[in-house]
Formats: sequence, structure tokens, C-alpha cells
Amino acid sequence: MLDAIIPAIVLAIWLMLPAYIANPTAALLGGGTPIDLGRKFIDGRRILGDGKTYRGLLAGTACGLIVGVAQILLAPHIAPSLAGVVSPDQLTTWTALAAITMPFGALLGDIVKSFFKRRIGLERGAMLPIADQLDFVAGAWLLTYIVDPTWIAANFTPAIILTVIVITPILHVATNVLGYKIGKKNVPW
Repeated sequence: MLDAIIPAIVLAIWLMLPAYIANPTAALLGGGTPIDLGRKFIDGRRILGDGKTYRGLLAGTACGLIVGVAQILLAPHIAPSLAGVVSPDQLTTWTALAAITMPFGALLGDIVKSFFKRRIGLERGAMLPIADQLDFVAGAWLLTYIVDPTWIAANFTPAIILTVIVITPILHVATNVLGYKIGKKNVPW
């Protein structure tokens, strides 16, 4: 059983890495002008809030894209050393489209979740379990599926999807605690 779990975790992290990188780098490098420009929705609440900024969106997408491009370039060199864990073909499937849509989609998923958090009266930093941990995964998958469906279908098997859904909340909480400890997040969730 462990022979199946470790390869699934390695491959899941490999495939999600650009999306995983996008969110914390958006928080770390963001700030400045909010995407909603301070405007309120028809319910009188901010559309998104101060936490969603143009600089964060661009920086997070750029960092995720850099990771995706690095994966494309490094995969042929890394794959042989991981051959005992995963099939080398599984590491070398990245496309340029997926390298763009995974991080950008991740941030769009987070933006959409923020919109709905504001609608139900939750302020910036308020906890919304499950949505806070998987919003960016849904956004990354949905945008990538729209733009590069062949890549998504070839790489995200049911086992990988399940693995991502299980490990992402753990990784998300760990990065949020780190962000809190270094002073980039107001709350550790």
C-alpha cells in the first residue's frame, strides 16, 4: 500500500506545485491597489477586500509560472532519479498552458472564494474551513481544464485527485502558520 501512496504524493505535489506556490507568494509579495479598487457590492460590503491586490495577483501568477517553466526544463533531468518512485513520463508532461493556468487559476479560485466570503459577512482573515484550503485547487483545475483539458485529463487521475484533496489542507495550514510566524498573515489559518 505504501508503494502506491508515496508515488501519488510525489506526483500530486509535482503537478500542483505552481498552484501551491502562487497563493503564498501572492500574500508575501502582494499589497498595493486592491483589485476591487475599494468598491462595494450591491449588498454594501466590499467586493473582495484589501487582501486581493493587483500586485499579489501578478506576483503570485509570475512565481507559479516560473516554477512551472522550471519544471518543464528540469523534468528530463529529475525524472531519471525519481524513476523508482514515479514513471519518468509522468514528470515530463507539463505544457506551457498548464504552467500559466495552474497558478493563475489558483489565484482566481481564491478571489472567487473571497467574493463569497464577503457576501456571507465574513471579513478578511475569517476562517471558512474547506473552502479556505481547496478554493485555489478548484480554481487551478477549472481554468486549466477549460484551457488545456487534455493535460488535466492525462495527469489528474482519480488517485491523484484524491491525494491532492487529502494533502492540500495539511500543506495549506502549514504554510499559513509559517506566514503568520513571519508576520505576513494576521491569523495562522
